[in-house]
Amino acid sequence: MVADAAYAACLRLARAHYENFPVASRLLPASARPHIAAVYAFARIADDFADEGARSDDARLALLDDWRARLHGAAAGETARDESDASAIFLALGDTIRSRGLDVSVFDDLLSAFRQDVLVKRYDTWDDVLDYCRRSANPVGRLVLAIAGYRDDRLDRWSDATCTALQLTNFWQDLELDWRKGRLYLPLELVRASTADEQDLGRRRMTPEWCAALAEAAVRTRALFDAGRPVANAVRGRLRWELRATWLGGVRVLDRLEAAGFDVFRSRPTLGWRDALPIGWHMLAWRI
Repeated sequence: MVADAAYAACLRLARAHYENFPVASRLLPASARPHIAAVYAFARIADDFADEGARSDDARLALLDDWRARLHGAAAGETARDESDASAIFLALGDTIRSRGLDVSVFDDLLSAFRQDVLVKRYDTWDDVLDYCRRSANPVGRLVLAIAGYRDDRLDRWSDATCTALQLTNFWQDLELDWRKGRLYLPLELVRASTADEQDLGRRRMTPEWCAALAEAAVRTRALFDAGRPVANAVRGRLRWELRATWLGGVRVLDRLEAAGFDVFRSRPTLGWRDALPIGWHMLAWRI
């Protein structure tokens, strides 16, 4: 079937990109993997529009606007006639949206966050950062739950907390990478309270002031991980293992950031094959 080839293209894209956390992994229910790969492929390309290459801001926004138009066309059942990767993504995504009864507005939230990455480089308050996470990270967890057949406000809230914690961890992990793109996700109210100086980031110096700001941010992040942990107990089957692995992976990265004094200029903590055994052990020893 044509849709099968489109899903296969999405799976190849998902498995070709490095991520801290598993995408369409073997831990997921087999029936959900192609659908999650379609969602990932849609989001991955849109994120690249906002981040990669040397495009102007206007060019990035135009690509994102076109991506949104294609999204709504695919959701309505429109199919492209060419054989491009983009057409394959939207063929698969349209089928996923219709067959799994997904809310298109959740995808619009994702695109609004990617547009914001083009236009906004600083965040004044925690509320501003959390609103970004609400649209950039939380939709992913909600879509995974919906694809797996869960429609439960309580699960959504736990998932939101976990996804926001994962997004924040990625911000602290990628502090230097984002700085090179002119972005800082640490809220300015926290930067000012810690008397941290942005010029030190340009000098690649993790000063005590920046360390203090990030340590406070990590406390908030860990509280969100704790608040979201029940989601991995409330689902069944393979998805439970997937969510445990994702949660444990995020906490492990945060632990490493804290252990290194948040000095990402010296070393950016990531997950590798050596982490599989301890994460697997903690998955098995997980307390309900």
